Amino acid sequence: MLTQLPKIREIQIYQHDLPVKNGPYTMAKAQVWALDSTLVRMIAEDGTEGWGEVCPVGPTYAEAHAAGARAALAEVIPGIIGTQPWPILLHRAMNARLNGHYYAKAALDIAAHDLLGKLLNLRVSDLLGGTLTERIPSYYATGVGEPDEIARLAREKQQEGYPRLQIKVGGRAVEIDIETVRKVWEQVRGSGIKLTVDGNRGWCTRDALRMSRECGDIPFIMEQPCNSIDELRQIRGQITHPIYMDENSLDLSTVIHAVGTGLVDGFGMKVTRIGGLHPMRAFRDICDARSVPHTSDDSWGGDIIAAACAHAAATVRPELNEGAWIAAPYIDHHYDASGGIEIVQGHIQLPEGPGLGLTINPEQFGQPVAVFD
Repeated sequence: MLTQLPKIREIQIYQHDLPVKNGPYTMAKAQVWALDSTLVRMIAEDGTEGWGEVCPVGPTYAEAHAAGARAALAEVIPGIIGTQPWPILLHRAMNARLNGHYYAKAALDIAAHDLLGKLLNLRVSDLLGGTLTERIPSYYATGVGEPDEIARLAREKQQEGYPRLQIKVGGRAVEIDIETVRKVWEQVRGSGIKLTVDGNRGWCTRDALRMSRECGDIPFIMEQPCNSIDELRQIRGQITHPIYMDENSLDLSTVIHAVGTGLVDGFGMKVTRIGGLHPMRAFRDICDARSVPHTSDDSWGGDIIAAACAHAAATVRPELNEGAWIAAPYIDHHYDASGGIEIVQGHIQLPEGPGLGLTINPEQFGQPVAVFD
């Protein structure tokens, strides 16, 4: 009987470094050489375990950092030991102990979904409502770089089979960003690849308006060009390109407002930013109701986060599915020794096993930094 589902007996927290392959990875407001990832191992009374992860891209990308995640987890976890791993019960218990800090709670949410899937012998994508595709589209994010190099890289990734390309801009003279976008377009025009120009909050409104005016002939999405919702509102009626919200979409309330007022045309959504797979499901359904396209990805992380993103994306209506970005191309190793999550020809194959579909040996992470039972 479902009422007799095994309860959460123990939770272990691990710290794990993820070096950036051929680093640094450069964005408008950050340059990343290595990432500090926090992993959660959730163990049920019968010994079944689920894994979760959160990996902020440094403290300047968003209101999240690795030490903060582990401190927040220490506040929350005592309140969920002895509960059943149903997502709605988990979130109510977490919120009763700590306000906000969704990114930290997301690691427990992902672990609970993995655990629940294993207990019920269901994949996470099915727990989220049903699998619509086994082969999830992904996209490649270039990083901020020299125009000729980014144009070369864009052509290379288009030929590899990526259906979408994200060009990172910002943090420098907008003239260089404009040159980069134009050179990329010269390389991929006519290929059918979708283009997104991602400012990562790095432009002022003046530069966003100039980019749209001077590249009005190039069909791209402008993702999170400016730092605040007020700035997005200011440029909304003045540019010709669609606007997607990324970093500003901090919670479901903001998403509801943005969708309801027509502030943006889509979202670059991060699973851990919004609090995990349970709120991600609600986000997906809000977008579905208004036919708003979106991604299902995260800021960084290993196989656990990659699998969570893939399972979420597998449930999105195909015409709204902008793909799942995962950090696998920038990381040298997998948590799952049998293969892990990878991008092949621009797409991710959904894992077949129950839960997230991963087999993880905790010994690779050393001793846990904290244990709760």
